[in-house]
Amino acid sequence: MKILTYPDPALRVKGRPVTTLDASIIKTAHEMLELMYENEGLGLAAQQVGLDYQLLVINFKGDPKEKDQEVVAINPVILEAKGSQKAREGCLSFPGLYQDIRRAKTIRVQYYDLTGKAYIMTCSDLPARVWQHEIDHLNGVLFIDKMGPLARLGSKKALDEFIETFQKRKARGDIPADVEMKL
Repeated sequence: MKILTYPDPALRVKGRPVTTLDASIIKTAHEMLELMYENEGLGLAAQQVGLDYQLLVINFKGDPKEKDQEVVAINPVILEAKGSQKAREGCLSFPGLYQDIRRAKTIRVQYYDLTGKAYIMTCSDLPARVWQHEIDHLNGVLFIDKMGPLARLGSKKALDEFIETFQKRKARGDIPADVEMKL
């Protein structure tokens, strides 16, 4: 399992709901947590590892020792969003790119854990931002889509470099040709 980088088409896939909790989903969630920690992230969505369903993992502290901060969320939905705040944001699928992104300050989210138990969490500030960022991934929405015109302009060089690197990797055969990708 590896983290896909922009502009990999899998990042734009809208995830299908998880309807069955089986051993493969549980194994995938644990692998995603390990990959997230290895890359010093706060969250990771299934689309970022090439999967097409609604599963994400979060640790609001990004610390593997703080297991109480871990969330494995299946089919998460934002029920309510309030307020607005702008803060610096990055993404494991855009290594080294950071921009100020406007998001809701407080959200209420519903999700299921790996046992199928439903939860509702209300949070603000960084935890709310992480939830919104990861749920966007489940819908094929990337943080660059949330950038204002100036942030987008300021990111153009980095985005062009991501595209150029992706095309070179595809030409070398490191990444399958579009027709071979199964999305």
